[in-house]
Amino acid sequence: MFGNLGFGELMIILLIVLVLFGAKRIPEISASFGKGIREFKRNVNDVERNLTEPEPRRDAQLPPADVTARREAEEAARPEPKRLI
Repeated sequence: MFGNLGFGELMIILLIVLVLFGAKRIPEISASFGKGIREFKRNVNDVERNLTEPEPRRDAQLPPADVTARREAEEAARPEPKRLI
């Protein structure tokens, strides 16, 4: 199944996770885990795309003040990741 782990070992691990975090937190943790995996895959795809097909730089055409303001606006628009603890 998963490496050398059998069904019994997986059930023990899931039972330990259930005891440690509780039934109410497990969906929240798994959703955060899924979002993290999606973000990781998106970033990997972006890097691969930039390595294979570099797009023309738009920053070179704008004055430096506009570039800084645009980057600050993009960073402010990003949502803060939800903390588990």
